[in-house]
Amino acid sequence: MEYNDIKSKATDSMNSAVEHLKNGFAKLKTGKASTAMVDGLMVDYYGTPTPLSQISNINTPDPKTISIQPWEKNLVVEVEKAITNSDLGLNGVNNGDAIIINVPPLTEERRKEIVKLAKSEAENAKVSVRNSRRDANEAIKKLEKDGLSKDEAKDCEEDIQQLTNHFITQVEDTLSIKEKELMKV
Repeated sequence: MEYNDIKSKATDSMNSAVEHLKNGFAKLKTGKASTAMVDGLMVDYYGTPTPLSQISNINTPDPKTISIQPWEKNLVVEVEKAITNSDLGLNGVNNGDAIIINVPPLTEERRKEIVKLAKSEAENAKVSVRNSRRDANEAIKKLEKDGLSKDEAKDCEEDIQQLTNHFITQVEDTLSIKEKELMKV
């Protein structure tokens, strides 16, 4: 394995950690309706747990409402049941054709809880980035044993550290944006 392969693998891994964080943040309730809030919801589709997005049309007609329209009318009850049984803390209204979810505004206390959760997610992303750095540095050490000079190995490790710093900054920036969004009333 060459250094460029190591760096590429580390970059992909660190980028993946940041993307995972952003996807996780999209699912956090901010008091604003988002289709991502119900993305992970599984519905009983003729005895098979199926992602909600595969059996219905999900949209947000306004910032406080999520509309879920199953492609088959008989699934409306199953979708409603899945929402009620989930840990989302949302309640849907069945109008016969669709489920309408009104996203309630967040209380100050709930906002602070969600910020704590976001900080925890961000810390997990940082750990993942640091683990990628560790893996890359171990691979560089192996290259050094296979003939890479100490100076080149040191330069490679410095490159990996700069990469790590860049992605840690991205995580912190993403968290900062999410915190502001959560705390805005």
